Amino acid sequence: MPFSNKRKTPKMMKIPSFLHSFPPRRSFFYFCFLLLLPLLLLLLFFVAPSSSSSQDNKINNNNKVTMSVYYESLCPYCGDFIVNHLVKIFQTGLINILNLRLVPWGNAWIAPDGTFLCQHGNDECFLNTIEACAVTVYPNVVEHFRFIHCIENLTLEGRQNQWINCFQLTGLGKLPMDCYKNGNGRNIEQKFAKETTQLNPPHRFVPWVVVNNQPLQEDYLNFVNYICKAYKGKSKPDACRSLSTRTYDMMNEGKNSFQKPVCYVGHVKNLTLPLVNNNAQNTKQ
Repeated sequence: MPFSNKRKTPKMMKIPSFLHSFPPRRSFFYFCFLLLLPLLLLLLFFVAPSSSSSQDNKINNNNKVTMSVYYESLCPYCGDFIVNHLVKIFQTGLINILNLRLVPWGNAWIAPDGTFLCQHGNDECFLNTIEACAVTVYPNVVEHFRFIHCIENLTLEGRQNQWINCFQLTGLGKLPMDCYKNGNGRNIEQKFAKETTQLNPPHRFVPWVVVNNQPLQEDYLNFVNYICKAYKGKSKPDACRSLSTRTYDMMNEGKNSFQKPVCYVGHVKNLTLPLVNNNAQNTKQ
C-alpha cells in the first residue's frame, strides 16, 4: 500500500546540552530566566533614565531662584518692564530655573476706612485686583503671565479700556472676574499690600525687583545677570552661559550710576482712561 498505517513519532525538541547538568525542575526555571533576561534588561534601560531625570528635576527645583516683581498695573514703566524685558525669561528658558512671583500692588495704600487708593486712580486699583486674581486662580506662571502681559501691553498702547479682550486673546476663562466679584480679590490684594509694605529695605519705586531677597533697586533691568549669579544648580541655562564674567563684575559697579524711568512712591498721577463702556461698567461693579 502506498501509505503505511504506522504513525510517525513526532521529533522531540532538543534540549541544549548545558541544561543536561541541571535537574529537570531547575532546568525549566533556568530556561525561563534566559527567556526573560532580555525583557528585564530592556525594562531597566527605559526606567533608569527616567528615575535619574526625576532626581535631576528635584535638584533643579531645590536650586530654583526666586524673583519677586512688585508693580502696579497702570505705571507705564512697569508695563514696559513686563512686556519688553521680563518676557525674556520665557523666551530664553530661564523660567526653568526660576520661581517667578508677580505682586500687583505697587505704590497703592489703604485709607483708614479700608478703601484702596492707587497712584493712577481707581482704574488701576481695579486692574491690580484683576491681575492679582489671575495670579491666584491660574497658579501656572505661564498662564497668568500670559494674561498679565496682555493687559500690560494694552496699557502701553493706550488701549487699557480693552483689557477684557485678554480673556479671549489668551484662551483663559473669566475666573478672575468671579474672584473680583465675590470679594476674594480684595483679600488677595490685602495680602499683597502687607507683603509690599514689609519689604526691607522699603521699596522706593516700581517696578521693584527682588532676586533671592536681594533688591535690585535701580539695576532692575539687569535681572538676568542676578538670576544667573544666584542659581547654584549644576547645569546653567544657555542664557547664563552666554554671559561674560565681566558682566557680573559690572553689576555692582553700575548699580547706582544711572537712573531708570520708574514710578516713585508718593507721586500721584491719574493717567487712566475709561476702562470699560457702560455695559461693562456694570460688570465691574
